[in-house]
Amino acid sequence: MPEFQSVRGFHDLYGEELKKFKHVSNLIREKLRVYNFEEIILPVVEYAEVFQRSIGEATDIVQKEMFTFQDRKGRWLALRPEGTAGAVRAYVQNKLYALKPYVKVFYEGPMFRYERPQAGRYRQFHQIGVEVFGSLDPVVDAELIQLVYEILSELGVNVVIEINSIGCKVCRPSYREALVNYLESVEGHLCEVCYDRKDRNPLRVLDCKVPTCKEAVKEAPKMVDYLCQECKDHYSKLKDYLSLLSIPYRENPYLVRGLDYYTKTVFEAVSTDLDITVIAGGRYDYLVEELEGPPTPAVGFAVGLERLSMLLKEIPPEEPLYFVAPFGDVMDYSLAVAKALRLEGRRVELSYRKGGLRKQLEFANKLGARYVVIVGDEEKAGGFYTLKDMETGEQFRIEFSPAM
Repeated sequence: MPEFQSVRGFHDLYGEELKKFKHVSNLIREKLRVYNFEEIILPVVEYAEVFQRSIGEATDIVQKEMFTFQDRKGRWLALRPEGTAGAVRAYVQNKLYALKPYVKVFYEGPMFRYERPQAGRYRQFHQIGVEVFGSLDPVVDAELIQLVYEILSELGVNVVIEINSIGCKVCRPSYREALVNYLESVEGHLCEVCYDRKDRNPLRVLDCKVPTCKEAVKEAPKMVDYLCQECKDHYSKLKDYLSLLSIPYRENPYLVRGLDYYTKTVFEAVSTDLDITVIAGGRYDYLVEELEGPPTPAVGFAVGLERLSMLLKEIPPEEPLYFVAPFGDVMDYSLAVAKALRLEGRRVELSYRKGGLRKQLEFANKLGARYVVIVGDEEKAGGFYTLKDMETGEQFRIEFSPAM
């Protein structure tokens, strides 16, 4: 056992896991390009108050999961546990609202939460976040769900998209009161965490995975029955748009989000294979104002890259690898061959090892090379190299003259 190991909940990404991770990231980035989203790079560290104000003091993230520390002036800072709050802070601080009627941005990077590590969930994890600022229209919500559906379809991941509306400042207080009254009637069946939640953050009880809690809330009142007319119309129009776009979805009246800032639309993409959420989002129409910006409706979602990568059954094969194997005093010629192949766009490994053909071929096999480019004294003198196909065993003589 090595003396130094990674911190629990923090892990290295490499090999096949990294290949899947990058495939997911690259595909999402390409999708965001065609939907005309602009990238923004956000800092990993924010003032802790940014998250306390936006996420909510009563949430699990703020109470238990944030990595916080004091700087030399005694100010409390936090490693970001999620990206939306920082994106809103950047939107307000940089006055992005003055640039366009509405703003579409995305960001990618690590997030940090102190929670129990499990499959696909680490204390440092990576997300791509997508945000649209400046529109109340449910067509924006529909387009983001369409984007999520297209991403998952192209990745070949089996999921179900769930949607719900959790109301607004007008209608949610009456629902909260009804929900708290109901939870008090079944409090003996709630887990210890939900018993505490029922007063400070009752909507989160609906999201608990503990079997007794899931059973206890089956008859709980539904937010959709308490929606004001504006929220009803918004939710109805969203469903019309999703039907128009032929996007399959399932209404889940108990779907909530774990953060206080959400309003109206909430949605999740849930893996049907592992029963875990891989993409989640919703609308947050008051958050910009809460962080001292102008009243600005907004909606977005976040993709858990590690979780989504876990669900990939296969990824497209890499470009074939060309392994340049020099023999004798031919490194100058081998460098020229490797350079020429790379300029053609080939993926090339120039061997730094010395040894006979057998040793070089064994090394090429370990690297998964499709072709071995044999370069020896004969090849250099004759102005060619020998190309060996590792799958068929065929060899070809390729004329080559180094560029001067």
